[in-house]
Amino acid sequence: MQELDDEALGWFSRRLPWGSYGMLARASISAPNLGVALKRWCRHHGLLADDIGLQVQATADIATISIAESCNLGAMREFCLVSVLRNIHGLACWLIDSRIPLQGAQFPFAAPLHHSVYAVLFSGSTAFEQAQAQIRFDARYLNLPLRRDEKALQQMLQHALPLTVLQYRRDRLLVQRVRRMLASAPAQSHNANDLAASLHMSVRTLHRQLKDEGASIQALKDEVRQSRARDLLLRTQRPIKQVAAASGFLNEKSFIRAFRSWTGHSPAEFRRPG
Repeated sequence: MQELDDEALGWFSRRLPWGSYGMLARASISAPNLGVALKRWCRHHGLLADDIGLQVQATADIATISIAESCNLGAMREFCLVSVLRNIHGLACWLIDSRIPLQGAQFPFAAPLHHSVYAVLFSGSTAFEQAQAQIRFDARYLNLPLRRDEKALQQMLQHALPLTVLQYRRDRLLVQRVRRMLASAPAQSHNANDLAASLHMSVRTLHRQLKDEGASIQALKDEVRQSRARDLLLRTQRPIKQVAAASGFLNEKSFIRAFRSWTGHSPAEFRRPG
């Protein structure tokens, strides 16, 4: 990049002089949250290179960063699309100091011979021969505040390359993600192996990262089960045995014992008015 004075390495019809991507990061670092920062980055990228256009979109659950191609990128197409998405994903992780697990990535070309490498670059599933290049992730990351300042930016720019190739370890939304998975099917057992597989991480990593956040799988299970049980006891007239099953307990006896440890009351006492 320094020798060519082109941080795009020949992807675009005109060079991106050395320092261009640092300027994009500097223009984004004052944003109140990640969503605003990424939208700024994408908008300003279009001022530097109009060969592609980047767009951030979000629904209630899913955020996407997409690339629209406005010209033929030729032989550099794959290198360009992969690199731009890895760059913006790496920067996003750095801005909030958190791993942002991808739910999937897609590309508008056929699977290359080296397609197995994509599993290293992009977590989640990868699809080829799609309409456009895109990555998808949990939209809640967009609401997280930035955790970097100008001093941190100066240090990062001196060693920026790892952001494009290394995955962040810390995930600041991991507790919320695990809690939502447990709450979506409270009657299931949700063992560590299943949770880790759904989160695309090892069981050891899952336990370690939850511990770093002051949580555990069992504590989150208890939290979700207790909330579910309280709701069913107060809002329905289901028998205690049915409430126990719907809250993820194998039998009524273990449910009553757990509920008493949570509240100091049996389920029947808790439901009794007054």
